[in-house]
Amino acid sequence: MTNAPSPASPELDDVLARHDHDPTRLLQILIDAQEIAGWLPAPTLTRIAAGLALPRARVEGVAGFYSFLYTRPVGRYRVLFSDNITDRMLGNAGLLDALCRKLWLEPGKTSEDGLVSVTTTSCTGLCDQGPAMLVNGRAIGQLTHRRINEIAELIRQQRPLDLWPAEYFRIDDNIRRTDALLGLDMAPGAALGAAIARGRDGWLDEMRASKLRGRGGAGFATAVKWESARNAAGSAKVVVCNADEGEPGTFKDRVLLNRYADLVFEGMSLAAWAIGASEGFLYLRGEYRYLRPQLEAVLARRRAAGLLGTAILGETGFDFDIRIHLGAGAYVCGEESALIESLEGKRGTPRIRPPFPVTKGYLGRPTAVNNVETHAKTCLIALHGGAAFAATGTAQSTGTKLLSISGDCAAPGIYEYPFGVPITRILEDCGASDTQAVQVGGAAGVCLASYEFQRHIAYEDVPTAGAFMIFDGTRDLFEVARAFVHFFAHESCGFCTPCRVGTSLLKGFMDKLADGHGAKADLNDIDWLDRLLKNASHCGLGSAAPNPVIDTLQKFRPAYERRLVSLDFKPAFDLDAALAEARQLTRRDDPGAHLKTHEESPE
Repeated sequence: MTNAPSPASPELDDVLARHDHDPTRLLQILIDAQEIAGWLPAPTLTRIAAGLALPRARVEGVAGFYSFLYTRPVGRYRVLFSDNITDRMLGNAGLLDALCRKLWLEPGKTSEDGLVSVTTTSCTGLCDQGPAMLVNGRAIGQLTHRRINEIAELIRQQRPLDLWPAEYFRIDDNIRRTDALLGLDMAPGAALGAAIARGRDGWLDEMRASKLRGRGGAGFATAVKWESARNAAGSAKVVVCNADEGEPGTFKDRVLLNRYADLVFEGMSLAAWAIGASEGFLYLRGEYRYLRPQLEAVLARRRAAGLLGTAILGETGFDFDIRIHLGAGAYVCGEESALIESLEGKRGTPRIRPPFPVTKGYLGRPTAVNNVETHAKTCLIALHGGAAFAATGTAQSTGTKLLSISGDCAAPGIYEYPFGVPITRILEDCGASDTQAVQVGGAAGVCLASYEFQRHIAYEDVPTAGAFMIFDGTRDLFEVARAFVHFFAHESCGFCTPCRVGTSLLKGFMDKLADGHGAKADLNDIDWLDRLLKNASHCGLGSAAPNPVIDTLQKFRPAYERRLVSLDFKPAFDLDAALAEARQLTRRDDPGAHLKTHEESPE
């Protein structure tokens, strides 16, 4: 085990100095400080709190919020198996058990010598090449038993990761179908030059004409968001690119950042030109940390070419630069207000809105938050005009959409289609057969049964942030829904009671059914919980948590009912009857003194 640094550690002082002792950089400081010992000992947290003039409780609160920050030793090798449903379908559990057996290690525990720990994490964005894992933050896909044997031996030999076989870390883009965006061959600066030539007003006019809607799933009009930020009070405006691609089954942003980073950064600069921003952030999910060196290299190249910095392309007053901010494993930070909280060095708890980020976002400044694909798409509009962009797709969903296709198909990967493409076309193109269901939009999306495959990918029909998971006739849709319920229970930020408690209760009911102890009353309780989560949760995570259960209960109900002890089974213990003596003692027998079942509760 690596010894914990002392509070006066020179390495820790260097970390604080590198981040200018800035409290808003707390998350980045914790990430960098963790590199010193592999975890965050108590003296380290105390020293950081003192160095930033923050209460220690706040520092510890942030360290405890993010799943990739560790306040206990986790070993020199921290192995995290991706536990998305597609990884499970490919046998991740057997591979994890095999690695633990070879290392004489219990899953979820750190070895006695402090060398290694092995456990699971949520989706790593490698659904097209699973099963996958992260080893000290570096991604390894296409796991096999042979590769597991080799990895076990490398860990036993304590071989540094830089000396592991390079092919382990090769991540394929798997681009299967290209259209306007993925087929674009643009010289860096071309789109920006075209937008500057139009002027700020002319550029916003083209954005309005394009009818571009956000590609993160919500589908909000990009031009309206930009115009709101531009017109908001305050001159220090901010552009944020949301690269916290945490929705299970989604990996399109990984490919855009890996192969098309110039388009993404150019799109951020186009947003800055429109709203008058001088500062930009790329919020990069912790699972994609391995992409950071090459992204920093692209930023450096753009600065050298006059595409970032002062007077961009010679335009006086157009000063804009971009900084990469790392996430640390928190699905909820995909929500824009939670992301902004994280940017400010806080726990990623969603804010109450209004005010909206466009008027009061990062540090109270007007902030335009768009996702990776949205920013990249603006380059097409700058080059070819808004009308040309709007000519593709449908009236309400213009342009093309990138889909991350995984699951039971011959060719998983990235597919680009004009909006309006039918589900049947997609299934045919990717080589799917005997398809029972498709989960569109990730865990928070919609589960489509075979009778719905004539529907279309479009905001007015089946909207999606990009995930497209396929399940053939051999799959148990109850287990698919249960995996998503476990995901939401794990990722709840805990801020609001309906989500914190409701997701845990829903997980308990699904596990009870899985264990063969379910009753018909449980299905009623599940339905009640689904409605509670939908209507009472603080943010979209809690509202979306019951979606997989609602859809599969409606469309694949036999998958639930065959797990029941009996359809007519009633609980043996009657709680209301057990309270009869208490009612007698208090001389109450009015309706308020009786417990109502969910079936009796008013709608």
